[in-house]
Amino acid sequence: MSLITQHWIFLLILQSSSYIFITATHSKPNYVLMLADDLGIGDLGCYGNDTIRTPNIDRLAKEGVKLTQHIAAAPICTPSRAAFLTGRYAFRSGMDTNGGGRALKWLGVSGGLPPNETTFAKILQKQGYYTGILGKWHQGLNCESLNDYCHHPLNHGFNYFYGVPLSLINECEPGHLLEIDVPFRAQLMFFTQLIGYSVLTVMIAKYTNLLAISGKVVFGCVLFGILFFMAWYIKYGFIQYWSCILMKDHEIMEQPINIHRASAGILREAKQFIERHKDDPFLLVIGFLHVHTPLVTTKSFTGRSKHGIYGDNVEEMDFMVGAVIDAIDNAGLKNSTLVYFASDHGGHIEVKDGVIQTGGWNGIYRGGKAMAGWEGGIRVPGIFRWPGVIPPDTEIDKPTSLMDAFPTVVRLGGGELPNDRIIDGRDLFPLLLRQTNDSEHEFLFHYCGNHLHAVRWYQKESSTTWKAHFVTPVFYPQDAVGCYDILLCGCEGKYVIHHNPPLLFELSADPSESKPLPSHTNPYYKEVINKIEAVVAEHKKTITVVPQQLSFYNNLWKPWLQPCCGTFPFCWCNKVDDNGTDTL
Repeated sequence: MSLITQHWIFLLILQSSSYIFITATHSKPNYVLMLADDLGIGDLGCYGNDTIRTPNIDRLAKEGVKLTQHIAAAPICTPSRAAFLTGRYAFRSGMDTNGGGRALKWLGVSGGLPPNETTFAKILQKQGYYTGILGKWHQGLNCESLNDYCHHPLNHGFNYFYGVPLSLINECEPGHLLEIDVPFRAQLMFFTQLIGYSVLTVMIAKYTNLLAISGKVVFGCVLFGILFFMAWYIKYGFIQYWSCILMKDHEIMEQPINIHRASAGILREAKQFIERHKDDPFLLVIGFLHVHTPLVTTKSFTGRSKHGIYGDNVEEMDFMVGAVIDAIDNAGLKNSTLVYFASDHGGHIEVKDGVIQTGGWNGIYRGGKAMAGWEGGIRVPGIFRWPGVIPPDTEIDKPTSLMDAFPTVVRLGGGELPNDRIIDGRDLFPLLLRQTNDSEHEFLFHYCGNHLHAVRWYQKESSTTWKAHFVTPVFYPQDAVGCYDILLCGCEGKYVIHHNPPLLFELSADPSESKPLPSHTNPYYKEVINKIEAVVAEHKKTITVVPQQLSFYNNLWKPWLQPCCGTFPFCWCNKVDDNGTDTL
């Protein structure tokens, strides 16, 4: 055997054993997982933006692996984050549905991430990790009674929570327009009218002697009606007090939250968390409030970007990412910490302040937030850094998913994947180490609510990625690429178009999905569609019926579940140090 042959055999053995060696010697790395809100893939310099300055995120990509076909499991906040935390399509836990709203609307609702779901935090906690989540949660709070905390982060494997249990919404800044979509407004109006007519009927029955009802019952009904009137109408004045709160573990710290100093508080908490737990394995999830509207930006970053308030907000988030990375490195944890940065879904292209665009940019990709099929709604940034382990300055253009964080983090942390449920995510580590050139995701299913809109097929033999669209949203105006009449594209009914035959794109050659392949003349069309349809049939056999967490009832505001610091409905408190600053 020649020396050259021996050399190559040695290299192959070394490469095949490196994963085992790394997982053994780094069995308990620290994790800092950062998730932006509504950030478009085209907003970052490392993904092609040449006007918004993101040097810290760009540095992260330079020091690690950049994924260019990283896919959100849902195009909107609540289901996407549920899939990220559990490694499962959100419909498997009832966290993606239609009818009641595709995301949790209020804090005082009974829907949320079910207690029987297993997050990566819950598994790592059992492996000796101290786990924390800062910033946005948006996975619910209570089930049946105030303070049962069945959906709370501390009930899902996190030791520490500091942040916003719902989301940053326009109502959190006084004077901004309401962020309630048109269909849901109609539902609220119907329910309010139903209560009003019921109360009126009871009163008429009492005072016309049609029914023997005591005055106490009438009084109770009237009071009940008044409370609901306040709930649905005065709520639009109280909403910042009811839905915009800051919590620390189970305690309400601010109601309403002072959003102008919220980001500074989250960054301060991140630095302190890393310093406190630098000697023990930890998991830290940071859900940035950026870049969701109302785009609250501190004075030091206001007016700096060429893209107005949106660009300012992106650049401020980039600064926060840099500060977190510096905290890791300064604590001596650079080589023992796996850092991950992503967005929960694509940029919200329809949102504007007058004529000024205040949503994200999705680069060359068509569509945006709420669109489950088009790439702009689901293709997101994905960056991993682990110096000394993951090769630096590497780009991978293979299908990967936000759900992959679950098995990757669990296995590296010494845990085992649950064997009593389907896990849709795949361990990314072999791909990140370049031990394999192929994605383990042969197929990815793109859902809008409970409706399958599109399917992605990675054909390993040819390294070709195909995507079939069975349903697409109806754009308005027709020449636009968005749903500017309702701000978020719908999933069903009059809001969508069903395609028979399906639209087929070869994403490898046409990532912007501008030219569907002709169904009658393209030689590959029939073969690809037949393959995808057969896989869809098998996939549907894996779907079981579960309680719908976002159903109309579970997503309906309930006064008895409304977190309140003070006397309801006048909820107010401020337990944050008055010396708190809004300076990052």
